[in-house]
Amino acid sequence: MFSWMVWTTPVALFFSFIGLLLAGMTVWEIKSPTVARKGFLPLVTTRGDRLFIGLLGAAYIHLAFVGMAGWFAEWFSLEQEPSIWIAVAIAVAWLLLVMRKG
Repeated sequence: MFSWMVWTTPVALFFSFIGLLLAGMTVWEIKSPTVARKGFLPLVTTRGDRLFIGLLGAAYIHLAFVGMAGWFAEWFSLEQEPSIWIAVAIAVAWLLLVMRKG
């Protein structure tokens, strides 16, 4: 069923994390309805809006990292391309920032 995609550990964790986030946000929204507010983002957002913006940003962070990994290896004279876990850490930090302060 899932053989069309290369399921590495980071990929499986990424999609599992998104599924858990969506389930958690659903429960949170049912228990405590959201209030729209304005943070550092230039628009008024709800928790769901901030989650979507954070996940979209995480996807772009991963795409940029994968696209630039060869350059990073060349610029920093690395023996191999840097680990995708660096992008995961940056994406999680971005998501936490947007959810908390966005």
